[in-house]
Amino acid sequence: MTASTNAAPTSGLIDRFFHVSARGSTVGTEIRAGVVTFFAMAYIIILNPLIIGTVEDHTGTALGVPQVAAVTALAAGVMTIGFGLLARYPFGIATGLGINTLVAVTFVTVEGLTWPEAMGLVVLDGVIIVLLAVSGFRVAVFNAIPGELKAAMGVGIGLFIAFIGFVDAGFVRRIPDAAGTTVPVSLGMNGSIASWPTLVFVIGLIICGVLVARNVRGGLFIGIVVTTVIAMIVEAATGAGPSFVDGKPVPTGWSLAVPTLPDSIGGLPDLSLVGQVDLIGAFGRVGALAASLLLFTLVLANFFDAMGTMTALGKQAGLTDADGNLPNMKNALIVEGAGAIVGGGVSASSNTVYIDSAAGIADGARTGLANMVTGVLFIAAMFLTPLYAVVPIEAAAPVLVVVGALMMGQIRDIDFTKFHVALPAFLMIVVMPFTYSIANGIGVGFVAYVLMQAAAGKAKQVHWLLWLISALFLVYFAVDPLLSVVE
Repeated sequence: MTASTNAAPTSGLIDRFFHVSARGSTVGTEIRAGVVTFFAMAYIIILNPLIIGTVEDHTGTALGVPQVAAVTALAAGVMTIGFGLLARYPFGIATGLGINTLVAVTFVTVEGLTWPEAMGLVVLDGVIIVLLAVSGFRVAVFNAIPGELKAAMGVGIGLFIAFIGFVDAGFVRRIPDAAGTTVPVSLGMNGSIASWPTLVFVIGLIICGVLVARNVRGGLFIGIVVTTVIAMIVEAATGAGPSFVDGKPVPTGWSLAVPTLPDSIGGLPDLSLVGQVDLIGAFGRVGALAASLLLFTLVLANFFDAMGTMTALGKQAGLTDADGNLPNMKNALIVEGAGAIVGGGVSASSNTVYIDSAAGIADGARTGLANMVTGVLFIAAMFLTPLYAVVPIEAAAPVLVVVGALMMGQIRDIDFTKFHVALPAFLMIVVMPFTYSIANGIGVGFVAYVLMQAAAGKAKQVHWLLWLISALFLVYFAVDPLLSVVE
């Protein structure tokens, strides 16, 4: 009797704090959807170590795969929980893809920074982003963006995450330059699915599609679980194995995790990378001007990558107002900006809002309570790596494709009869998947928008912030030539 009487007030407190009922959700839905978001994002714990953990700096130092996996999960867990508590939206946060590659390739390999120096720039990037959010500048820029461009962001991101799903599953593959063809990508290999893992993806896509079409509660989560079971059966029967063996690619293998029963449940994580940063070393290493350009590149990429993602997720969840703006946007942007500080501080690279959160939103997530579940699972993943690694990317990728299809609905908000609007919106939509970058798509769309508005005699109707941001994006796109001049 005592437990029963205590449960109701506790449940009511959670409901009021996270606005669960007010947003048309339930505690059970939020918990389930939080699990879906985790499985849609969990690949980053495997992928991030492969991107930044194996690259040696000029001193011969590499961060290490186990160490990066541990701090990737740690940062994602802390930031996702923090975002859920303070912003109260169901947007998971983890290491940003693209930014981690920029850090590893440009900062460390090309510019010759040590890993602590590179992560120091990431921390400074986060400090700048937070200050811009605290000042209200980020919100002002967000409010200055026309509604049709906000819709284009959502559509472009939908296509982008669907493309990620297709590529991760091997359904779409790059054709090697040595093949002697001008066609850059193909269906599977030689126009055929040609691998058991990709077949599992196709089966999973059908399962998820059917479940969503029939409005099955928790359909995407069920789809991931069922597809994972199928993947384990297929692996046991075929022995497809990993996609890399002894450093050599195996096109017919599983992209990241091989779906087999783990040898152990888990172990203690190695958190030795926490705090290994040098805030000013980069300025001495490559010079103040070159380091400032590198920092500018980080800031601009982070600034708009997160803004575009939150716009798309907010619209997908039905949380935005009539102008496409999120309530409490300022707090959300401040917390998100802190992701770069935390990510750089633990050497996981900048953490940002994840578009893969759309998987949980599609399964019903509407509040920060879902983030609490996702964040706790990330923290647990530090200790349970063998357990979560059972889920292959081919089992999660169908969810990304389904969510991409759902997000395409926002295209109805774009008036394609007005070419001065249609062209910028179109470029923003297609450049995101074609260049594998949300920031690139936003930048090209902004530049095209101000130019087309001017050509249509509507230059005075364009907010001055859009002119400023477009000019900054031109610098962003020309950063490599600029760096070559100052070196």
